[in-house]
This record gives sequence, C-alpha cells and structure tokens, in this order.
Amino acid sequence: MLTIKNLKKTYSNGVKALNDISLDIPKGMFGLLGPNGAGKSSLMRTLATLQEPDDGSAQLDDIDIINNKDTLRKVLGYLPQEFGVYPRVSPELMLDHLATLKGVTRKGERRETVDALLHQTNLYDVRKKSIDTFSGGMKQRFGIAQALIGEPKLIIVDEPTAGLDPSERNRFHNLLAEIGENVVVILSTHIVDDVSDLCANMAIMGEGEILLTGTPSDVLDKLKNKLWRTKIKRGDIATYRDQHQVILSHLSAGQTIIHVLSDDSPGQEFEPIDADLEDVYFSTLLSNGINVSF
Repeated sequence: MLTIKNLKKTYSNGVKALNDISLDIPKGMFGLLGPNGAGKSSLMRTLATLQEPDDGSAQLDDIDIINNKDTLRKVLGYLPQEFGVYPRVSPELMLDHLATLKGVTRKGERRETVDALLHQTNLYDVRKKSIDTFSGGMKQRFGIAQALIGEPKLIIVDEPTAGLDPSERNRFHNLLAEIGENVVVILSTHIVDDVSDLCANMAIMGEGEILLTGTPSDVLDKLKNKLWRTKIKRGDIATYRDQHQVILSHLSAGQTIIHVLSDDSPGQEFEPIDADLEDVYFSTLLSNGINVSF
C-alpha cells in the first residue's frame, strides 16, 4: 500500500503544484488522470524522490519515502514522461549497465535478468540494435524494461502512451497489464482510455488537487441517469453552452455531438445516454472551475 498524506509543493514562481494531496493506493494499476499542468508530474517526481515536497508524507508499506530516499530507490521502477539513453547503445548493453547500477552485481544473474526483460517487453530480437533507431513504442517498451530491473515494489509511469500509434499503444497496454498485479503501479496520463482500459482504481487531478477518487464503475455511477446527447450545428454550440451544462462536444460522421449534464431531460431533441469515463473526466474538471477545450 502506498499512503500519501497532505503533500504540498509550491515552486519558486508561485505555482502551487501540489495542494494538500492525500491518496491511498493499493497494489495493482492506479490511474492518475488529469490535463497537462494538473500537477501529475510534480506528484510523480516527488514519489520518485526527484524533488522534495514542502510538507506532507508518503509511505510505501514500511518505507518513509520522504526521509528514506535511498531505501525507496532500491524498490522503485520509474518511467518518466521523457527519458534519454546513451547514443548508439543497444538495449542489451544498456539494461546490463542499468542493472549494475541497480545492484545486480553478479554477471550470471545480470544476464538472466536482462534476457528475461528483453523477452518480456518483446525486444529480444532487436537486442543488438541501437536504441536511438527504435520507434516511439519500442523506446517506451525499453523504458518499462529498465523500470522492472530489481523486482520493484512501486512502479511509476508518466504519460507512457502519448504519441504512440494504436498498435504500439495496445502492445504497451498489454505489457502494463502483465506487471500490474502484485505491485503498486501508478499510471499518470491525460488519456482517458489508458485509465478505463487498465486501472482498477483511479483519481482525477486538476490544478494541484485531487478532485475525485474511486473505481471506474463507482465514478461512472455519479452520472447515472444524468447524461443527455443531441446533434447540433457547429455554429450553435455557444448558444447551447449558455442554456445547458455542456460537458463534452465531438464530431461524429461530420456532425457535432454534445453531451449535457442534467437531472431532467433538457429538451425533446436530447436522448439519454450512459456515461463513459471521458464524460466523468470533463464533468469533474468543469464542476471544479477548470477550463477545458473540446
């Protein structure tokens, strides 16, 4: 269990990145969903011991993350939003080097570890190639491989599928699902489908605060019988926003579809619909005064 209590962080420019964050995160996949600038990366960097909070605590089982950073780092796997590698180095050599740094000192054990990770991430056939020739998805799979060195108890992945094509994103999802059963895995993302596809528990974050927590099914229940849909002319969207609580608009077959939050039918042209996690996400942000574009 990862327990976070009252974490606070304000940067020198006055931005309050973490505003009294408290969360209980059990083993398994936990989705941290929020727009860019919500504070997700600040929280991940704090949990990964890359920055100090101004106040608060974080505990992984019996490890005090804030005060025992070296102990936490021994059981941490971290895939940041952007990461670099040495140029013209193969994944085989890079993983061997990183395993040495992680404390896997015996050569035979290191070889077994590297081979197992290359197979697990489907990179064994390209183990001799240079990482800087890899596609985005292959680099992300290498990023997970290095994060799994040393059998970590806490794995943090920050915006892992941004920019991946659908096939690579699907491969990455399958890989995350395999590792997310017996350890705490925090998936920080602004992509709603990543959370709905993978996570048993989730939170929505905005402007440095936790706005909503629960299971995907629990948070969906909050919009039960309250969501309505209609087709409109694109030029009429401002009028509908003035008259209704529009939480989402999107194009479908060239037509503009809007979703409206209302306890009762907002009009004859509207039909009731079941909410999905994207509806919960946008309605949560909007209800907390956070502007979103759609």
